[in-house]
Amino acid sequence: MTNLSNESVEKQGSSSGLSNIFAAIAVLICLGFGYIIWAFVLGAGSNFVGGDNQADPIPGSLMGMMYKGGYVIAVLIGLLTTTVVFGIERFIVITKAGGSGDNKTFVGKIQTLVSANQINEAIELCDTQKGSVANVVKSALVKFKEVKAEGFDADKATETIQKEIEEATVLEMPMLEKNMIVLATLVSTGTLIGLLGTVTGMIKAFSALSTSGSPDSSALATGISEALMNTATGIGTSTLAIIFYNAFTTKIDKLTHFIDEAGFAITQSYRRNNR
Repeated sequence: MTNLSNESVEKQGSSSGLSNIFAAIAVLICLGFGYIIWAFVLGAGSNFVGGDNQADPIPGSLMGMMYKGGYVIAVLIGLLTTTVVFGIERFIVITKAGGSGDNKTFVGKIQTLVSANQINEAIELCDTQKGSVANVVKSALVKFKEVKAEGFDADKATETIQKEIEEATVLEMPMLEKNMIVLATLVSTGTLIGLLGTVTGMIKAFSALSTSGSPDSSALATGISEALMNTATGIGTSTLAIIFYNAFTTKIDKLTHFIDEAGFAITQSYRRNNR
C-alpha cells in the first residue's frame, strides 16, 4: 500500500508540473491574443478621425477610446480572455468529475445497497456513475470487501476504510482544484491592473492639460474617459473571475460532501454488520 501510495504521489507531482507549464503557456497565449485585439481591432483606422489611430477617436467610438487607454488595455483584454478560457476549462473538467448522473441520487443508492450488503452491485453502480465521487466510493467499497474477507474488527475496519477514502480523495482533488489558483489570482489582479491603467491615464491627461497653455475641458473629459476604460475593463475581468471561482468552489465542496456522506455510510454499515 505504501509503495502504491508513493507511486501515486510521484505521478501526481509529475502531472501537476506539466499542468503548471501548460497553464503558463495558456496565459501567455491569452496575453498575446489581447495585444492583437488591442493593436489590430481596437486600433483599426476606422475607429479614428482621418483613419489614423494616432488621431482622436471618432466621437462615440468605444473601441477607439479603449485603444487610447494604452498598453494596459491590451493586458486587461488578455486577462479577460484568460478568465474565459480557464473558466470554460474548469467547467468541463468539474462537470465531468461530477459523473454521469445526479450525485445525491447516486449516494442514496449506494447507502441503500451497502445497508443491504450488496457490495458488488454498489461497485457496478460506481462503474456506471463514473466521476470523482464514484471513483472514491469504489475504492472504499473494494477496501470494504477486503477487510470483511480478512475479518477485521469494527474499529480497525473503519480506520482502514477511512484511510482508503482519504487516499483516494487526495488523488482526485488535484484534478478538481487545478487552475483554480489562476482564477483566484485574476480576481484581484484584474482590478489592480485596471486601476494602474487609470492612474497612468489620468497622469497623461492632466500632464497634457498643463502643457497646452489654456484649459480644454473637452480634451480633459476625453482623457479621463480613456483612462476610466482601464477601470471598467479591470472590474469586468475581476467580476467574471470571482463568479467562476465561487461557482466552481461551491461545486467542489458539494462533491467533497457527497464523498464524506458515502464514506460515512460505508463505515457505519460495516459496524452494524460486525458488532
